[in-house]
Amino acid sequence: MKITLERDVLADAVAWAARSLPQRPSLPILAGLLMKAAGDEVVLSSFDYETSAKITVPAHVQEEGEALVSGKLLADIAKSLPNKPVEFTAGPSSAELVCGKVRFTLQTLPTDEYPALPQMPSVAGKISASEFAEGVNQVVVAAGRDELLPIFTGVKLVIGPESITMLATDRYRMAQKQLKWDAVATEEAVALVPAKVLSEASKALQNSDEVLISLAKEVSGDGLIGFQGTHNGVTSQITTRLLDGEFPKVEKLMEITPSVSVRANTSEVIASVKRVALVAERNTSMRMAIEAGGITLEAATGDQAQAVESLEAVVEDHSGGEGLAVTAAGFNPHYLQDALNVLDSPFVSFEFTAPGKPCVLTQLDEIDGDPRPGYRHVIMLMRLPV
Repeated sequence: MKITLERDVLADAVAWAARSLPQRPSLPILAGLLMKAAGDEVVLSSFDYETSAKITVPAHVQEEGEALVSGKLLADIAKSLPNKPVEFTAGPSSAELVCGKVRFTLQTLPTDEYPALPQMPSVAGKISASEFAEGVNQVVVAAGRDELLPIFTGVKLVIGPESITMLATDRYRMAQKQLKWDAVATEEAVALVPAKVLSEASKALQNSDEVLISLAKEVSGDGLIGFQGTHNGVTSQITTRLLDGEFPKVEKLMEITPSVSVRANTSEVIASVKRVALVAERNTSMRMAIEAGGITLEAATGDQAQAVESLEAVVEDHSGGEGLAVTAAGFNPHYLQDALNVLDSPFVSFEFTAPGKPCVLTQLDEIDGDPRPGYRHVIMLMRLPV
């Protein structure tokens, strides 16, 4: 195998493929990055039996062939090279990389021991890469991190003929996003995708014009989902196995009839929450006091420090009764910051039903307008001290 390609092309491709390499591979061979040269292009790929990454870039191929080298080491070398064409030559036991006056010799791994990469499933549809990245970012923030509860570390994708709905929860918060897309398949399918892989895929493909989403017929157990994008003649693909199990039915918590709504400027609320949270004691709530003219955020660390800040807000009583049905709510300050930071609207609405019941956050383009459709974020409220 002998190829020549531009330094930036090599560095970007190796970095892209190597990002999916396992930190602690179960087998030494899985730390390798597979390079296959044929025609006028080279394909770089990684695989850990769960997730695969493959990128195809143009190259001048003098000798076709393949080589398996340490992915992390090649990534470190590629980004340190001078800005000159790179010549990569691989033999049976070693590979040589030459860039200007720089020369590296690397040991190669046996390609016959490397597992075969999964094939991309059939394409289910396509979606704008930027909209996909934004939607995933808004949802994965609510996914669980506890590997002992794998179901909650996934994002449920409901793939329909007109839209994709993404839903994530860690039992204490939930986020749901609906996106329009161009579907190929006409039947609805459901897939439970690891949130970490979905987030990586959306970020890795966000420079593409569109993302192709592929789904195997099986949607659990051995099911497979793939994401593909093309940018400046470079094609990138990611596949991952779906999580097995039944996602909890939490959609009904998204649909509520609020008794009290609080509408405020998003950036002002974010700044206030960030300040007040500085003194919030671990595992204690941030109190939101609700009055007719606005809200007051409060937090404390025992007697050592306290913070109070009032904000203007539009408070609406939908209950029809005398006085507000909800006058105070206790938020986990970290969950509240996470929810606010992924909003992309100038105003936010907090919708309450009853004291202690979950709060739903929606996006507003105008403070007196209707909620923007497509995204809802639910936060379970904490008990306030008496």
